[in-house]
Parts: sequence; C-alpha cells; structure tokens
Amino acid sequence: MSETPEHGAGAPAGPAQAESVPRPPSLLALPSYLAGHAARIGHDALAEAVGSNGLRLPHFAALTALSDFGPLPQHVLADRLGFQRSHLGGYLDLIEERGLVRRTRDRADRRRQLVELTDEGVALQRRLWRVAEQSQDSFLGCFTQAERQTLTTLLRRLVDADDRARA
Repeated sequence: MSETPEHGAGAPAGPAQAESVPRPPSLLALPSYLAGHAARIGHDALAEAVGSNGLRLPHFAALTALSDFGPLPQHVLADRLGFQRSHLGGYLDLIEERGLVRRTRDRADRRRQLVELTDEGVALQRRLWRVAEQSQDSFLGCFTQAERQTLTTLLRRLVDADDRARA
C-alpha cells in the first residue's frame, strides 16, 4: 500500500481507515461535487413532501410559477421553468384534470394558450408551499438560520450568474 499525506501522518490507508471516511476526500474538496450531492438530498426531501399530495416536482413548480407571475402563455411558463415545452403540456394535463389550472386561448394571440391557477390550484399551491418549507427545515436542519440565509444567498448568486450567461 502506498503511503500518502492525504491519509494522515504517513500511515497507510488500510481497510479500517477507508471505512471511517464515507466518501473520497478528494471529491469532498470539490464544491461542485458537494453541491450536486446536497442538491440530491434536498430534491429527495422536496419530492417526497410534494409526492405526499399526489404531485411531482414539475407540477409543484408550475403551480408556484403561476402563483408568482399570474397567468402566463404556456410557452412562457415552460421557458421560465426551464422545461421543454412539449413536456410542460403533459404536466399541465394532469393538474388541469385535477382542476388546479385552466388553459384558455390568449385573446391577444389566438394561437397561444394562457395558463392560470384556479381557486383550487391557489389553495393547493399554498398548502404545498408550507409542505415545501417544512421539507427545507428537515433538509437544512444542521444549519442555523443565518447559515441558511448565507447558503441561499450564495446559491442564488450562482444561479443568477448562470442565467445572465445564458441570456
């Protein structure tokens, strides 16, 4: 076995030491690896919370975007969510069947459909938002409120920079 400084005090990295470190230390030094893994943890918590209400994350995202922006043309909603337009149609079909959204022809351009929340959609989105916040509490429970705010600020800066670069 090779002896390297990474394994501490020149000691060989034996089986017992390898078992005490759950992930490769070199990967744990990469912010992109950590961010990806943390994202999976948070995604799973949010997906489970939303799923308990019979919906998937794309449905929740559509409801929340409509809550934030109001009625939107379907193609604009897809673009704002970063969804393929053809996929959004399928997501909307399910939540429209459940009476959560309504699609109508855009009076300004009859070729387009406007999507808007129904009263039931507004109520469910509000309930789902509370569930989503609770999932964040469990996901980020190891952080103080100040640390959560710092993390959110830093992640938002990354996302905003990427949005600007793509514009």
